[in-house]
Amino acid sequence: MKQKIVIKVSMSSEKSRSKAMALVARADGVSSMGIVGDGKDRLEVVGVDVDTVCLVTCLRKKLGHADILLVDEVKDKKAEEKKQPEKPKVVELPPYYCPCYYGYYCHYHHH
Repeated sequence: MKQKIVIKVSMSSEKSRSKAMALVARADGVSSMGIVGDGKDRLEVVGVDVDTVCLVTCLRKKLGHADILLVDEVKDKKAEEKKQPEKPKVVELPPYYCPCYYGYYCHYHHH
């Protein structure tokens, strides 16, 4: 399962950011990562079967403070498109024909 993890980490300096990035890069299953947030204090990690708890524990040991903010499943766009049911096709039906027995037909028999 592909997932996105956002971790709040105390990265006050460029050195601590690069240390955090190096640590995350070595984690199993990580496919991409980046620093996000206004304060540049959040790591966004995307990967398959990433051990979030282990990752956060390692970040705490090296940097002192790390909190999991979000763990979310990332759905592949291709898989999502396939799962969507096909839109029903609009079929033009011939105009409905209703023989009107009581209309003009009955007039002929009233004579």
